Amino acid sequence: MTKEEKVQFAINKLNELYPEVPIPLDHKDPYTLLIAVLLSAQSTDVRVNQITPLLFAIADNPYDMVKLSVEEIREIIKPVGLSPMKSKGIHGLSQILIDKYSGRVPAEFDALESLPAVGHKTASVVMSQAFQIPAFPVDTHIHRLMYRWGFSNGKNVVQTEKDAKRLFPKDLWNKLHLQMIWYGRQFSPARGWDLEKDIITKTIGRKSVIESYYKGKK
Repeated sequence: MTKEEKVQFAINKLNELYPEVPIPLDHKDPYTLLIAVLLSAQSTDVRVNQITPLLFAIADNPYDMVKLSVEEIREIIKPVGLSPMKSKGIHGLSQILIDKYSGRVPAEFDALESLPAVGHKTASVVMSQAFQIPAFPVDTHIHRLMYRWGFSNGKNVVQTEKDAKRLFPKDLWNKLHLQMIWYGRQFSPARGWDLEKDIITKTIGRKSVIESYYKGKK
């Protein structure tokens, strides 16, 4: 297959498997999504979805959030990890949203990335999932798949994002990145990987990845 044919095969198979894709993090608006994504750093979506209802029951908007102290936020979010940094970030960005944006989450990359504890990936998720503005957030699943499929060199997520945006049509980015996350979790995990079930990698994957898999099974 040519590179273009491999890309189309992956798109077709993902559409076949996931015609509709739910957003992994529970939220009701751009603010609650922003907080949920921030909390998901080095944690799992399952854990975050267990904690956000407790936090949002008390404060689901920046005005109520700043009424809490950083320590009070930290006590609630401790189970997701990195609570000292995340609690300061949540309190700080909530105050900035009030002071600069009338309590609204801005739909701009630069504005989002200037907020405390908000990096490029978090901003990309919010732009894509809250505002439907084309973006391609790269998490560990997408980074792994792009390498296994031979679409990126695996050096870093910055390069992976560039390669994904170059290879995939822009109008597919928002849905495709979610499809890849679900596919990576279900069929191409980092651990307990069964290549026989991973039809995309088995069909179009990087030769060295496939050879390495079978060597490890001997």
